[in-house]
Amino acid sequence: MTFENMLTEWLVRQRWFAGKGRDVHDLAVISDTPIDTPVPAGLRHLIVCVSHGTTVDSYQLFLGLRDALPAELEHALIGTYEGDLVYDALHDSELTGPLLDAIASEATIGPLRFQRIEGVEIETGVDSGAGGRAGGPGTSIVLTGEQSNTSLVFGESSILKVFRRLAPGPNPDLEVSAALARLGSPHVAEPLGWIETRLEGAGTVLAILSRYLRAASDGWSLAAASVRDLYATVLASSGGTDQAGQAGRVGGDFAPEAERLGVATAQVHADLAAAFGASELEPDAIRDMAEQMYRRLDLAVAAVPELTRYADMIGTGYKDLAKLTDPIPVQRVHGDYHLSQAMRTQTGWVVLDFEGEPASPLAQRRARSSPLRDVAGMLRSFDYAARHQLITHTDHLRLASAASDWVRRNSTAFTAGYAAAGGLDPAENAVLLRALSLDKAVYEVMYEARHRPSWLPIPLESLAEF
Repeated sequence: MTFENMLTEWLVRQRWFAGKGRDVHDLAVISDTPIDTPVPAGLRHLIVCVSHGTTVDSYQLFLGLRDALPAELEHALIGTYEGDLVYDALHDSELTGPLLDAIASEATIGPLRFQRIEGVEIETGVDSGAGGRAGGPGTSIVLTGEQSNTSLVFGESSILKVFRRLAPGPNPDLEVSAALARLGSPHVAEPLGWIETRLEGAGTVLAILSRYLRAASDGWSLAAASVRDLYATVLASSGGTDQAGQAGRVGGDFAPEAERLGVATAQVHADLAAAFGASELEPDAIRDMAEQMYRRLDLAVAAVPELTRYADMIGTGYKDLAKLTDPIPVQRVHGDYHLSQAMRTQTGWVVLDFEGEPASPLAQRRARSSPLRDVAGMLRSFDYAARHQLITHTDHLRLASAASDWVRRNSTAFTAGYAAAGGLDPAENAVLLRALSLDKAVYEVMYEARHRPSWLPIPLESLAEF
């Protein structure tokens, strides 16, 4: 087996590989950079170009090479080549520590440039003694559950997000988080440094090192816990809808956090406007936006026939949008906003991952849009948090009204907090928010049909209640 074939067989099985379901026609190594380490294991940074279907994508790999693989690294094995065991080095703390050191020292290794944000201190653990990284700031742990990136937590001080699929040009996540940090925003994990190279003639960010949010919980987990508490209370009670609604206001009530998240979102939007400016969409541009929504709906209906029954209702929402005559404010937004992108820390909510929808072109992810697009994304996330636990639940029908009540209560709290903090009032822009929410639900239908068919009932059931 060739080296390229070995990488291909492993690559197509990874969660972050974007070409699932399509045959890989070719994999070529376009960059191979050895990185010195203080341990016998070898470390190489690769950029590979992968052709599948009509698409060509670039990915980065950190490869470790050892004569023998410790038991704790066996899950990271890629294969054997020329007598070496080749594995995913991001799972090897002995090999990732040098990456942290290189950022701290602003090293240049071949085509790789390691950059540190001016004035920040980076804990590396390099002086902790022989083998002293274990347990210190230089020790890394790979976070699980990510779809498109791989993140390493170093001790309790920093987190390195490694972009697997590479996009040449400015990186919105670094661009936005750095701008918000300069403004002193309390709602961003400030970047500490990054790794970059050049790809297709353009500067390309490979990884971003940021402050790690200790003792933080993501919004999805907190909301899911609230929903579980609600459902347990409903099932333990003997009553009907009124008791179910009352049950949601005790125990695991999420509404106060939803309101605080709305406030934080409005403050982030205000800082984004201050950092990157704002403008307005005139009626012609609003009609163009509605027409784009129509086109996405047509494609979705053709691909998912179950959506047909809601097409007229959705189309009416888009038609109402096209009739608006007042300009719509637009600015830089998050672009992929949902509960998992928000972390509740001891001091408040922090927003993560400003790279936008990963599948969208770079220009689209950096373009201005209505801030209510993020509001719509979060409202749809509340709906998912309530409904995903019902997919296989034996008491689905009994809990459905409680789920709807939870969504309404927390959506109301979120939008109230957003408006009170100076955000574009959702109540006064109901036509725009409805159209954006419908557009997001149509996207979800397409996504679930393609990637997670068992979750398709979530957006379809919510459309029935629009």
